[in-house]
Amino acid sequence: MAASSGVSRGDLVYDLVQTVADLAADAEGQPRRRVPRLENDTGLPQQLAVVAYDLLAAGGDAALAADAVTKTARALA
Repeated sequence: MAASSGVSRGDLVYDLVQTVADLAADAEGQPRRRVPRLENDTGLPQQLAVVAYDLLAAGGDAALAADAVTKTARALA
């Protein structure tokens, strides 16, 4: 579990992946879609990399994504 939040570290990172994916969808003018939750959390870094690339390619708001990363990092500490 992450410190005092009661949420697992994997869930926190998955939430970050979903947030960045939503920002990318917004930037692309596409509907938001649920990112598949993989059975193994070891795939989360790759998922994050893909949605971050999508966000940057779409010209999305990197500052909002950076804020989400900072909040996640604090929650994981």
